[in-house]
Amino acid sequence: MSSSGDAEAEAEAEYFSKDFEWEEVRADVESNPSFRYHLLPFQPSKSQAESDVRAWKRFHVRHSSGKFFKERRYLLKEFPELVSSAPHTKLLEVGCGNGSTALPILRANKDVIVYACDCSDETLEKAKEILGAATIVAFSHRFHTFYCDVSTDGFPNWLVCNPCRDRVLQKPSMCLSDVKHDNGMHSTNPFKLEGCECCIGGVDFVTLIFTLSAIPLERMPRFIKECFDVLNPGGMVLFRDYGLYDMTMLRFEEDKRVGFREYMRLDGTRAYFFCLDTVRDLFVGSGFTELELDYCCVKSVNRQKGKCMRRIWVHGKFQKPVLN
Repeated sequence: MSSSGDAEAEAEAEYFSKDFEWEEVRADVESNPSFRYHLLPFQPSKSQAESDVRAWKRFHVRHSSGKFFKERRYLLKEFPELVSSAPHTKLLEVGCGNGSTALPILRANKDVIVYACDCSDETLEKAKEILGAATIVAFSHRFHTFYCDVSTDGFPNWLVCNPCRDRVLQKPSMCLSDVKHDNGMHSTNPFKLEGCECCIGGVDFVTLIFTLSAIPLERMPRFIKECFDVLNPGGMVLFRDYGLYDMTMLRFEEDKRVGFREYMRLDGTRAYFFCLDTVRDLFVGSGFTELELDYCCVKSVNRQKGKCMRRIWVHGKFQKPVLN
C-alpha cells in the first residue's frame, strides 16, 4: 500500500542497510524550521478517522495493470524464515495487494501455504491472475485469497476457531465449528484441512509489509491483537513499514496531516510513519516478544533526477510466546 514513486525507489533499494544513522536525520529534521509542522501535536477529527477502504479500492483499480508493484524479493533476505520454514508452514499475508510479496515467497519455498487477504476484491482477483500466470509449483493448493478488512471486522474464524484456540492453550475442548451470522464471513472454512472441519488451526507466520501504516493509529492495537490471536505459539509477525522522517513523510504539506505522524495522500489513502518505540509498544502491548526491531536506512539514488534520497523503513520480528 504505497505510492508509485515510493514503490519504485523501495524496490531498487537494498533489503536491509545502514547507509546512514537515523539519529543524523532526526537531528537535521528537528533543527530545520521548514519541517516544524511535522513535530507539532495533532488531534484528528472524527471524520478523518473513518475507514478509508474505499480509497484503497479505488487505488488498486487505478493501478491494476500489474506493473505498479515490483516483486519484493528482498524480503527473502530480510526474513530468511520465509525460505527455511518447515513443510506445510502456513503464512498469512495481510494487505496482499497484487501479490508482490506472496509471489517471491511461493517461488522460493515450495512447502509454504499462503493465505492472503485484502480489503479489495478487485485486487484479490488481480493477485490470483498474476500468480496464476507465474511458474509456481502447486500454485492452486498453496495460494488462497479472501476478502477481509481486519481493522474493522477482524479475521474470519476459519483461520482459528475459539475451540481450537482453547485446545492449543491446553484446555480440554472439542473442535467444533464456531459459527457467527455476519454475512457468512466467519461461518465456514473454505480451505479445510484433513481431520479439521472448522478451521485451518492457526498460522505460523503473519507478514505485515507496508500494511499497518495504511490504517488509523487508533485501530492499530486491535489489528495487532487479531494477528496475535491467529498465530500459533512460537509463530512470528514479520514487519516492514515506513519509518519516522522518511523522505516521503517530509514531502507531505502541512494540510495533508490527519494525525500526529499521519498523513493523507491526494487519492485518499493514508500513511503513518513509525518510530521504534511506537512499534514496540504496539506489539509488546499485545503480548508479543520482540526479536528484532531497527531502522533500515537506505540511500536511494534517483538516476533520472540525479538526486540521492534518504529512505527510512522499520524492520521488525515479533514472536508469540511458546507455551510452557
